[in-house]
Amino acid sequence: MEEQVTRQIRQILEEELLPAMGCTEPISIAYAAAKARQLLGREPERLLVEVSGNILKNVKSVVVPHTGGLRGIRAAALAGALIGDPDAELEVLSRVSREQIASLAPALERVTVEVRFADTPHIFDIMVHAFAGEDSAFVRIAGHHTNLVCLRRNGETLLSKPLDAPREEETDRSVLTVERIVRFAEQTELDPVRPLLERQIEYNMAIAEEGLRNSYGANIGKTLLKGHEDCLDYQMRAYAAAASDARMSGCELPVVINSGSGNQGITASVPVIVYARETGKSEEELLRALLVSNLVTIHLKTGIGRLSAYCGAVSAGCGAAAGIAYLQGGGFHKIAHVIVNAVAVTSGIVCDGAKASCAAKIASAVDAGLLALGMYRDGNQFYGGDGIVKKGVENTISNVGRLARDGMRETDKEIIRLMLES
Repeated sequence: MEEQVTRQIRQILEEELLPAMGCTEPISIAYAAAKARQLLGREPERLLVEVSGNILKNVKSVVVPHTGGLRGIRAAALAGALIGDPDAELEVLSRVSREQIASLAPALERVTVEVRFADTPHIFDIMVHAFAGEDSAFVRIAGHHTNLVCLRRNGETLLSKPLDAPREEETDRSVLTVERIVRFAEQTELDPVRPLLERQIEYNMAIAEEGLRNSYGANIGKTLLKGHEDCLDYQMRAYAAAASDARMSGCELPVVINSGSGNQGITASVPVIVYARETGKSEEELLRALLVSNLVTIHLKTGIGRLSAYCGAVSAGCGAAAGIAYLQGGGFHKIAHVIVNAVAVTSGIVCDGAKASCAAKIASAVDAGLLALGMYRDGNQFYGGDGIVKKGVENTISNVGRLARDGMRETDKEIIRLMLES
């Protein structure tokens, strides 16, 4: 494989497989608020938080970790501004004391936090204004969870860049195709990517096990596993769902994300890890399978975008199925067919925000991936012309991106309107 392509794919993995504490959208708000306090130089007396619809959708119902069970935008902004570490980025709330956590609820009476729905054309847009006496600070994040596009203090602009400009450090994702992904997984030296994958295994399995040990959210993982403890298909679904149960309910364990999402990072990795362990695969086989699952997820999400009305667990479920297919000895041909089959099954799941039911959607996405594997095993498949399926895996992936990015734009707006009414 060309050395330049190998370097690019490794760099993509480094950019995407990041650790994060808590659901990434509220954590992004906390990060922006922590930066605002840093610019202000002291504790704010008042915060104004303006967010796009998709941010509102993904923060409204989520418990923010290390806040004592507080939910939503006000809690995320207050926690970031009062106890957050801006240098920790997506782990902004990871290094806090019990005393700091206990101080947050009373602070809601002391610090005014106003939330506004921003009339912005940008899907991912967070603006935090902080005020104390005569001083003010402004932080804007757009496009990506840590992509600072504007910093101001007392009206002086310290940073400004176009909102629609790609991150300068981001590697071009067009290098990814399913064929290249499989070849990379088969041929690459593992040592350069081993730390990323080993961290993903450690973090994401730890939160899955925590979700099965204790009560979180709607306990989807526990529900799935009860009575099916010896069934591998149920184990894969249950462990992935349990990790989301815990994460959506404020569990204070980090996860390794994929394409900006912890739930996607969980879905792309946990079923593959469970399958490998239960079937006695080697460490090398597991790591190479995780390369397939993670990169297929990233490839699918590239055309969709970070946030949309198209549930991200669907893409990650396809990635997990591709990784399991690899563990079963499948090459490009099998993996391509499994991806197409899985996409055809679950292309209609909508994203109505981050919340407890994400765990159930993850379970459904993993189930669709397992069905896709079974179809291939028995010589069955979907063909070009079956719904959004086109001949060729890359053409089908392109259709998925078009459906999610363009076709579901109005669906996304209606979902947000419905959520604002509730």
